[in-house]
Amino acid sequence: MSVISIIGAGSWGTSLSILLSNNGHKVRVWSLFQDEIDMLSNEREHKSKLPGVKIPETVEFTTDLETCLKDHDYIVIVVPSQNVRSSARLLAPFVKRDDIVIICSKGLEESTGMRLSEVVLSELPGVVPVALYGPSHAEEVAVGIPTTVVSSSTNEEAAKKVQDIFMSPNFRVYTNDDLIGTEIGAALKNVIALCAGICDGLGYGDNSKAALMTRGITEIARLGTAMGAKAKTFSGLTGIGDLIVTCTSRHSRNWQAGNLIGKGYSVKEAQEKVKMVVEGISATRAAMELAEKYKVNMPICSEAYKILFENKDCKKAVYDLMTRSRKHETEDSGW
Repeated sequence: MSVISIIGAGSWGTSLSILLSNNGHKVRVWSLFQDEIDMLSNEREHKSKLPGVKIPETVEFTTDLETCLKDHDYIVIVVPSQNVRSSARLLAPFVKRDDIVIICSKGLEESTGMRLSEVVLSELPGVVPVALYGPSHAEEVAVGIPTTVVSSSTNEEAAKKVQDIFMSPNFRVYTNDDLIGTEIGAALKNVIALCAGICDGLGYGDNSKAALMTRGITEIARLGTAMGAKAKTFSGLTGIGDLIVTCTSRHSRNWQAGNLIGKGYSVKEAQEKVKMVVEGISATRAAMELAEKYKVNMPICSEAYKILFENKDCKKAVYDLMTRSRKHETEDSGW
């Protein structure tokens, strides 16, 4: 049995607490918000985000970080991506060198373009970051629907330890050593999922979405490999796998927000209506900064940026994508 401290009590943090508790671990969950902790402690259910899903009595909830982190073996960070730095900073007094910090938040830091493992290491030097990513809606994991993810780290032993604590008959975990590719795939699929929602909101069909997803993963891989990732990572669970689930599911908050934008809602109105953090919005801004830094062409992400931040008409963005100059499909063609 391991002692696992989860930082963040939203739908994903709650879902992982159920999984880890059912795996026989001692689990404590921290949130900054006392009303959220009171609801989870007293009702044993996240009423707004996972209604009807009961949380084991063995899971402890607290707003006190020291209590949450007492004698911990592993730390799981599962807060919105733009809060990872501030959360890591709060953890600093309680974290030891070589602690394994499992990052389940997905995104890029908007102000710096840093991957979340880089953010964690900048605040907690000496820890070992492991990203746990893949096609994994909290709503499904919480009720035991079969799910498969990846434990990714530059440290093989740490990746395997995380694999071991999360593995269950309903939650299969693979390992890989491509932390850059895993993080880039997990962050940028949210941008493409926003676009998939816009596509559906405009009333376009399966042809359109298939094209968007296929060319979208091409853009993600183009940036990722320019940053040092392995190309094959983007054909795996944290690439095309996560992209499929996020672009096609009504559980996806990024799809939901995009769908509203495609129907004519403003970006602000869409965010308010979804009532959860839409990671794809901040990821779009960060993606464009990285594309410029690495001199990578990302036309879909570029049009998404113009829709989100420059108020470009969605149909005009689609038209501009469709009427770009002729291209060969694969970039290594000798033509």
